[in-house]
This record gives sequence, C-alpha cells and structure tokens, in this order.
Amino acid sequence: MSAQAPSAVILIRAERFKPNPATAADNAFQGDVPAGQSDDATAVKALAEMDAVADALRAAGVRVHVFSDEDHTRPDSVFPNNWLSTHAGGNVAVYPMYASNRRHERRADVLEMLKSEYRVQTIIDYSGLEPDGIFLEGTGAMVLDHVSRVAYAARSHRADTHVLERFCTDFGYEPMAFDAVDHDGVPVYHTNVMGCVGTDVALFALDLIPDKQRREQVRERLTVNGRTVVELTEEQVRQFAGNAVELCGRTSDGRRNYIMAMSASAHRSLRPDQVAEIEKSCTIVAVDIPTIELAGGSVRCMIAGIHLDRRPAAEPEITEAVEAIDEHPLTADGRDVVDEG
Repeated sequence: MSAQAPSAVILIRAERFKPNPATAADNAFQGDVPAGQSDDATAVKALAEMDAVADALRAAGVRVHVFSDEDHTRPDSVFPNNWLSTHAGGNVAVYPMYASNRRHERRADVLEMLKSEYRVQTIIDYSGLEPDGIFLEGTGAMVLDHVSRVAYAARSHRADTHVLERFCTDFGYEPMAFDAVDHDGVPVYHTNVMGCVGTDVALFALDLIPDKQRREQVRERLTVNGRTVVELTEEQVRQFAGNAVELCGRTSDGRRNYIMAMSASAHRSLRPDQVAEIEKSCTIVAVDIPTIELAGGSVRCMIAGIHLDRRPAAEPEITEAVEAIDEHPLTADGRDVVDEG
C-alpha cells in the first residue's frame, strides 16, 4: 500500500456548522451564506453534505471514523486536518491554530481512539506555541509528500516557517517553503487549497508561486520520482480543485483501489485531459458540498488521514493490558506526550 494514501480517516460531524467570522479576514475562499438562510438551515444542509462524504468514502472501501460535535462555538470543527496529523511509525502531531475560536477543536477523545485502535508511540503537541503568536495549521498549512518526505508550505501567518522546520526535524521531512499569491497579490491562506500530492499524480497551481526559480524547484521536487503534475489554474483553485486527497479504498472483491476524493465543484472545474491524467492512477470520488465550501475549505480539509498501523484483534486479557499501558503512552525515549510549547 502506498505511504501516501491512508486507508482510514477521521471526519467530524459538526452539527452547528456555519462559516467562521473569525477566519474571514484572511481566507479569500470563504463565501457568504445565501440571503435569508437561517443558521439552522445552514447547519442542516452542511450535515447532509458531511454524511454524503462519509457515505461516499465508505462506499469506496475507506474506513471512516466519525465524531459528532454539537458545540455551536466550533463552527469550523468539520476541518480536523488543521489540528491533527498522523504519521507512519506511530507518530501523531497536534498543531497551533491561528483563530482563537478554533483552538478548542482539539479533542482528547479523537486521540484516545487513535491510541486504542492504532499503534501510537509518540504525540508531539505544538499547540503551546499559540500564546507566542506562532502557528502551523496542520495539513492545511502543509501539503505532505509521505513518499519523498517533503513538506510543501506556502508562507503565511498560519504557516510559520520556524514551526515548519521544527515539525520537519521531529517527523523526518524536508521543508520546502515558498510564497504563493493570487492575481490580486493576496497570499494563499492554506497550502492545501492550491495543491495536493498523490502517489503518482499531484494537482498543483504552480503559477501562484511568483518566484520563477522557486516555482521550478517545487515542480522538480514534485516530479523527481516520476510523479505527474497536473497544473491547476487559479480559477480551478477557486473551485477547490487543489483541495483533494488520495486515499486507499477496497473494491467489493477486496482489491485495493486508490481514489482521489474531491468536491463536485472541483471535479467540474477540471478539463477532460486533467481528469484522464488523474484517472490513470486513481478513481475520482466527488461529492457535492457547496454549503461546507462557504467556509473556505473543501473535501481535503474535512479529512484527517490515519497513517498508523491498526492494532490486531486481541484476546480479552491482552486487550486489557494494552489499554492499561495506553493510559500513559510513552515516547521513544521514555517521555510522556511531548508538549512543544
């Protein structure tokens, strides 16, 4: 199985979803709720879209862990990839968030599920950097190449390069930071809206990188192992074509099936030749989520991939022993959960 494409994901069923006013100032992808539409109606529509994403992924053979969130003070909790990432070898990262009303999206029950159902060795928590005004919003701020071990990051106040370097040192990635702006010169707020990396194909809006030399360096790094780059236009990025994610599903007869999950608007924006290039290695799974996209994120933002080994089924007495150990998870050098504050 490709290291790039997890076979299990975490989704948050945010029951009180609405676009977050605290993030609107720097998120040019955020939209307005239709005039006259109540918060209740917006939440109902968004819930249906969240359920549709979960159903589509399950139908493709992806293992889906859904957590409910009834808290009306967490309008963006549908986007867990900003506070959590998981990595091969049993490693988990927890991230510092820019908007203060997003910081309580971090959930102990999600981490406990990971520890109970998957092999977790180390949790490194960078959230203690928030009081210093230093942020790195997970796999929103970074697009990770798990095969070549590269972390691509568009610089912004949501992607501090000092934290990026710390993350890369801790988790074994090469940092590749760059500036990225739209045609008005507005910085791209999250790297994962301008591109995604799959095993054999990447979707990337390289033209948003104004420095031509850096643009070519990113292109070269993306393709060094034979990966094809499907270059996106800014208009396609506005339709969330870059906010996709490769996952590993299963067909009805048990065979592995790599999919590229994206929104219906993203899929519609792609040219036939781009679709054909993606489908050489992945089946496109597209879900219509126009309400959720009003918050400035799309399918990729909704998905926290699980790049961890699953625990095998155990006898009852072994399970009890594992649970007792997991109450005090140790890092590789014998420490408890690491707080990178």
